[in-house]
Amino acid sequence: MEIEAAKAGYTGDGTVDLRGRPALASKTGKWKACAFLVVYEAFERMAFYGIASNLVNYLTTQLHEDTVTSVRNANNWSGAVWITPILGAYLADSYLGRFWTFTVSSLIYVMGMMLLTMAVSLKTFKPTCSNGICNKAYTSQIAFFYLSLYTIAFGSGGTKPNISTFGADQFDDFNPHEKRIKASFFNWWMFSSFLGALIATLGLVYIQENVGWGLGYGIPTIGLVVSLLIFYIGTPMYRHKVSRNKSPARDIIQIPVAAFRNRNLSLPNDPSTLHEYEPQHYIDTGKRQVYHTPIFRFLDKAAIKNGNTDDSRPPCTVTQVEGAKLVVGMGMIWLVTLIPSTIWAQINTLFVKQGTTLDRSLGPNHFQIPAASLGSFVTLSMLLSVPMYDRYFVPYMRGRTGNPRGITLLQRLGIGFIIQVTAIAIAYAVEVRRMRVIRVHHVLGPKEIVPMSIFWLLPQYILLGVADVFNAIGLLEFFYDQSPEDMQSLGTTFFTSGIGIGNFLNSFLVTIVDKITGKNGGKSWIGNNLNDCHLDYYYGFLLVISSLNLVAFMLASSKYIYKKESVDVKEGCIDLVEAKAMPTPLGICN
Repeated sequence: MEIEAAKAGYTGDGTVDLRGRPALASKTGKWKACAFLVVYEAFERMAFYGIASNLVNYLTTQLHEDTVTSVRNANNWSGAVWITPILGAYLADSYLGRFWTFTVSSLIYVMGMMLLTMAVSLKTFKPTCSNGICNKAYTSQIAFFYLSLYTIAFGSGGTKPNISTFGADQFDDFNPHEKRIKASFFNWWMFSSFLGALIATLGLVYIQENVGWGLGYGIPTIGLVVSLLIFYIGTPMYRHKVSRNKSPARDIIQIPVAAFRNRNLSLPNDPSTLHEYEPQHYIDTGKRQVYHTPIFRFLDKAAIKNGNTDDSRPPCTVTQVEGAKLVVGMGMIWLVTLIPSTIWAQINTLFVKQGTTLDRSLGPNHFQIPAASLGSFVTLSMLLSVPMYDRYFVPYMRGRTGNPRGITLLQRLGIGFIIQVTAIAIAYAVEVRRMRVIRVHHVLGPKEIVPMSIFWLLPQYILLGVADVFNAIGLLEFFYDQSPEDMQSLGTTFFTSGIGIGNFLNSFLVTIVDKITGKNGGKSWIGNNLNDCHLDYYYGFLLVISSLNLVAFMLASSKYIYKKESVDVKEGCIDLVEAKAMPTPLGICN
């Protein structure tokens, strides 16, 4: 089927255009289609980071929330932004498809941005301020502000999991040339994301604090609208994957149910005797056959032939069982990404509050650097590292390992997590020095500036940016690559939900640590006055749990076995993607 499609000039993976017609390989997809998506991604990230990077400051200066409450609310909103993609991915995979889910959700996103711009611009919706001091906001104003924020979160739930996977869909895995191009897709996709974040942390943050919050939110709102128009101009060039399974999540759930039903049956010694369709079935249907792996063997009982006495309910196939195994395996890796996501949450919360206590003057005119703008160094380090990783590191390692990616996906994650632990160790050391300077100079008041340059924080920001090139991009690619074929939108929500849970976990930790350390009149580790608390203890606590999590990741990744499936269908043979554990290179068909 794929061979016939290629001869007719169509894509080999069965993608279609918006009208459902087979997609012409020469006129659709590849980077010429992705260019329109990349523009949207850059503007959307500019909008998101324009809010997230300075939200704590808005909550404390404009809505008069205390430090712990503002950190908690900022984390909760960020968590919602990253957790709602589970719903958007389910709708895309099971009902609407990626394109239409994205279309509806993007309109909700834009509406939320418009409401938020109104909330910080119109006198009716924002607290009145005089000489930089704002009155306490009315309950209705606070409610409208958070309604706007969570409308954005709801809209993001449908755009985030589908736009990147829709971009990856533009490359045909059955075309060797396109498959090689796709190997770099996620690197350059995240590059555009970092570019949008850089504009937000450098430009929008300054506008928000020095010109006005209304303009600071209005610019990304207009940019988002323009980027959507650009996105729809590219519609004739897009390829759309046809879902061959209307309820992939339900099919995954039926595997453990069937395995439990057959729990008293013995597994055959030869896995080839388990139920599976002939290879020709997968060639004819355009689906990918996934081959047996020797992990989670209990689930293999779902594919035992004659294990079910009900003839109307045939046994599950090995491909279906392996799909469930993939989800379980990804869940195991997902669990050990939660702590790294908690560390990442510090960039837009405690790192920002820490920066507000330091000397932020620059140059002879004493230009005041917005504390949130230091987040731009995270993005700058990413922007510099991505081309170096893609153009130098990958080719060098490819020559040594034979792996088209240079190193395996889990090795990439491991390197990123090690760099991240180093970053939080440096953050702890810098905070210890800040506390020593406070004692030496007798800095007591919450508004007093510590005579220590804000640029002491740069190493932790830069290292977290470098770490993200390995772990953020690596996680996105890992969950897309290892997902069952019909669940790739839902698969990427492992990535987004991990970040979301990490934000919620940070919110929980901040709240609990504050209550425990501050009870009975004790000095809270995270108090309203950061000049009179023990933030260094909290960073030390994060260093300990992130180090323990790194050990857990090493254990989990050593047990993980990569997906093994048929990808390239050729005359007379089927090439396989080999399954290997982390210590050896992941074999991938070229």
